[in-house]
Amino acid sequence: MKKETLNRVWIVTFFAIAMGYLEAIVVAYLRALYYPNGFNFPLANLVQSEILLIEWVREFATIVMLVTVAMLAGKKFFERSAYFIFAFAVWDIFYYVFLKVILDWPASLFTWDVLFLIPWPWVGPVITPVLCSLLMIFTAIAVLNLNDKGKKIRTILYDWIIIILGILLVLISWMYDYGKMIFLNNSDSGFVPTHYNWWLFGIGFILAGFGIARFLIRNKK
Repeated sequence: MKKETLNRVWIVTFFAIAMGYLEAIVVAYLRALYYPNGFNFPLANLVQSEILLIEWVREFATIVMLVTVAMLAGKKFFERSAYFIFAFAVWDIFYYVFLKVILDWPASLFTWDVLFLIPWPWVGPVITPVLCSLLMIFTAIAVLNLNDKGKKIRTILYDWIIIILGILLVLISWMYDYGKMIFLNNSDSGFVPTHYNWWLFGIGFILAGFGIARFLIRNKK
């Protein structure tokens, strides 16, 4: 990796770590207000109050900030995309690192968490977004290396289909529980997740990884 690229990676890393700390602080405040005895399911009335709209905007603003730093760090589409997924992944991992430092939570990587709230709560064991983040970091670094070597990065439709299908399966594994209740008009006020669809996540993760591997191997030639 070129020195200039490495410097940019470090800058994006520091930015994402700082964002992870900021995110952890916000969550610590919310849990102090809504979960004074410690976070657990069922979800408090946070998801049924005016605070939910504020949380939606905050999450959207977080994505905007990550996109902005990626636009500043990169010049071409694939370069900017690599910086974005790298920043997102580092932010996500260090969010959990700082939650552990501040709140001594999660108890384990298999503890359930609310991963996102747009358009409804995504839930799953902590290890699942962490695994996705590690794959994203690997992908981003590999793409930046290809770019530094002057490779003309190309994609084919088949790779995109595999990757997008894998991503969709992973997203469904997180969004299914609350999505099902919303579409069936069932109340989610007492919902406690107990079963995670590891098969769905695993198939999606492997498909995405396979598509990424095909993409990287072909572009190395």
